Amino acid sequence: MKFIGKLLLSILLLLLLIIVLIYVLLQTSWGAGWVGRMVTQHSDYQLSFNKITHSWSDPSDIYFDNISFGQKERRATLVAKRLVAGFSIGQFTNPYHFSRIQLQDGTLNLDPASLAFPLEADVLQLNGMAIQSPYGGWELNGQNVNAGVTPWKPQTGFPLGRNARFQISARSLTLNGIPAENVLVQGEINNTQLRLDNLGADLSQGELTGNARRDEDGAWQVDNLRLSNVRMQTAQSLDEFLRQLSEVPKITIHRFDLIDARMEGKNWAFSDLDLTLRNITFQDGDWSSDDGSLSFNASDLINGAVHLNDPIANMTLSPQGIEIRQFSGRWQGGLMRTSGRWLRDGQRLELDDFMVAGLEYTLPGQWLDSWLQPLPSWLSDIQVNKFTANRNLLIDINPAFPFQITALDGYGKNLVLARDHQWGIWSGSLNLNGSDATFNKIDVRRPSLALTAEGGRVAVTELSAFAGEGLFEATAVINQQGERGFTLNLNGRAVPLNVLQRWGWPVAPLPGNGNTQLTLAGKMPANAPFKPFLNGRLHALNAQGQTADQIMVNGELAPAAP
Repeated sequence: MKFIGKLLLSILLLLLLIIVLIYVLLQTSWGAGWVGRMVTQHSDYQLSFNKITHSWSDPSDIYFDNISFGQKERRATLVAKRLVAGFSIGQFTNPYHFSRIQLQDGTLNLDPASLAFPLEADVLQLNGMAIQSPYGGWELNGQNVNAGVTPWKPQTGFPLGRNARFQISARSLTLNGIPAENVLVQGEINNTQLRLDNLGADLSQGELTGNARRDEDGAWQVDNLRLSNVRMQTAQSLDEFLRQLSEVPKITIHRFDLIDARMEGKNWAFSDLDLTLRNITFQDGDWSSDDGSLSFNASDLINGAVHLNDPIANMTLSPQGIEIRQFSGRWQGGLMRTSGRWLRDGQRLELDDFMVAGLEYTLPGQWLDSWLQPLPSWLSDIQVNKFTANRNLLIDINPAFPFQITALDGYGKNLVLARDHQWGIWSGSLNLNGSDATFNKIDVRRPSLALTAEGGRVAVTELSAFAGEGLFEATAVINQQGERGFTLNLNGRAVPLNVLQRWGWPVAPLPGNGNTQLTLAGKMPANAPFKPFLNGRLHALNAQGQTADQIMVNGELAPAAP
């Protein structure tokens, strides 16, 4: 018995010696290399580290220095200055489960195509790590990241596991090209559901706070999102910028606040913008809402040649469209105000009241070409039930026929200004008058215009102006369809007879002042000169009793008939 006892004691001492030897060898560079080679040769992963360290003052932790780990023939998933693995009693039943795993001062590359980590832990901690995920629809790059995940059970496609609580902070983080600093995210993962209980960041010199969740179908629900004091610049046009925002997955915003924002892009800018958006869903480049609202105000809104000062808007959103309760702003030195609605059915804009006052507006150089261009797909018809204009100045500097109208007033009723995506005066009545005007360097007084439109046909019932010591009066009929045929009847009494030459007639009929009668018919086809289609007759009588008759055929004067 003594022999057996001595033998067993010797075996135990030998085993203890072997364990001590292995314990010592594993903490050498040779032992670290041997462990790394064993893992690399007998698994789908490659592992290397410089040193294993263990201290009996903290017996449950093992330290791995300068560790590199990842799937074979792929970029290393983990490169860290130190990995700390905390052991627990559960290690005996599940050797890959640790009480905690801590990563310090390194880089974590998240590739959804890589195999999941073969490790798991009650707690995963990141200290001073860089996180990179340049894959798929979420391109992420974070620096100086500190994080905690409880529990951590990674699976393929789920680097943080299927069910976990997490808290992440980062000094800087870039998501899909959008940089942010001082980021804090707290939330929970439940299979494909993601809940962000607290989201905060410094974004474009401003502050972002909010909370949101992602449902099982991938749709996002934003309960509250607040972005304040943003100062952003981009090289994108406004259409490109808005299209980028609309390309996100289905997202429902219950409340979004943009406070004191200054944003600038290619040919557009917003200054001191405050905006609140409620209860709206964006999906596939479109929006929907059952009971939403949009309100905003700013000091300046610029989009191309349009510059609004102090715009204010309040709108309600519904399945039928947008109710414009209020929209006002200062434009071209004057005031603009309207209310109405945009209807989704028919893509129709109906304005109950549209008022402009005090404008000093110079028409753009190619305004006639713009008038012929079709409207965008979301806007088919425009109707203004009541139009009012007060004390406006309208200028066209086109050298071929410049004009200016001073103190322009107007009133319109039931005007249809666009139909089937095409500008025009398709229906309604309009009256315009000014105090003074200049048409191709000819001064006139009290210009006045009255017209009615129906079925694409415009009838000018009154067109008059004082010129010199006399008066011009005219009527006209214009067809806005097909080749746009028109007729004009113009009478002048005691007017300068050379005025018609300045307004386009080839030759002045007589010198001095007198009476004149002009009948003209023609066509105004799109994107083509209309002079070759003009036919008409001019009869003039001057103060000396001289008469003249001129006939125009296809835009050229012909001998008068006897």
